[in-house]
Amino acid sequence: MATTILIATRNAHKVSEIRAILGSRFDYLALTDFPDAPKVVEDADTFAGNAGKKANQLAHWISENSKLKIQNSKLDYVLADDSGLEVDALNGAPGVHSARFAAMNTHQNSPDADNNAKLMRLLKDVPEGKRTARFRCVLALAPVTSPRIENASPVCYAEELELPPQLFDGACEGKIIFEPRGANGFGYDPLFVPNGFDKTFAELGDGIKNKLSHRARALEKLKAFLDRAQGAKP
Repeated sequence: MATTILIATRNAHKVSEIRAILGSRFDYLALTDFPDAPKVVEDADTFAGNAGKKANQLAHWISENSKLKIQNSKLDYVLADDSGLEVDALNGAPGVHSARFAAMNTHQNSPDADNNAKLMRLLKDVPEGKRTARFRCVLALAPVTSPRIENASPVCYAEELELPPQLFDGACEGKIIFEPRGANGFGYDPLFVPNGFDKTFAELGDGIKNKLSHRARALEKLKAFLDRAQGAKP
C-alpha cells in the first residue's frame, strides 16, 4: 500500500507543486478532502513554528477521529508548510506575514494583488541594487498515530503525539523587480527574479520553477527522508 500524505493546504497551486516534485510514488490528500478539519491559527514568529504547529495539530485531530473516511488508504503523514518572501530592504518583511501582508491586523490571507501592491509601494524608492530578497520554505512532516486503545497508557499516548515533527527547509535567492511580469505562478511570483535568471517565477513556468524554488529544495530533502524511511533506493 502506498504511503498516503495529507497536504495541509486548500491551495490548489501548492498541492499541484508538491505532487509534481514528490512524484506518483505517494498518494495525496488535501484539506479540501476534510471539510471539517480544524483551522490552525498560524501565529508563530517563525516559518518552522507555524509549519510544525499545523502539522502536529492536524495529525492529532486525525488520530482522534478514527471514523474519518479515507478511500482505499491509511493516512500516514500530515505535511504542512510555511513559506514566504524575505526582502532585505524591509528587514526581512513580509516574512511569516507574506500571505496576509496587506491585512496585517487579521489572520486572514490577503489577495495576491493586494500583497503585491503593498510590496511595490514600500519598495518604490529602493534602487535595483538593494532589492535583494529570497523565498524561504519550511516543511513539517508529522506521523499520524494509531487511535488510542482504551487500556493504553494516556501518558505514553500523549508523549507519542507530542513528538516534534521532522523539519525540512529550503531557500531561493533573487531580487524584486519594479513591476509584475508573467501570468503563471501565484503570490509574489510575478515580482521575483531568481539569481541566474532574467525572468520572474511567473514567466519561467512550473518546469523550471519546480527545480529551483524554495519549496522544491525543501521537498527534495523531504523526498530523501521518505526514501530512507521506506528503505527505497535513491
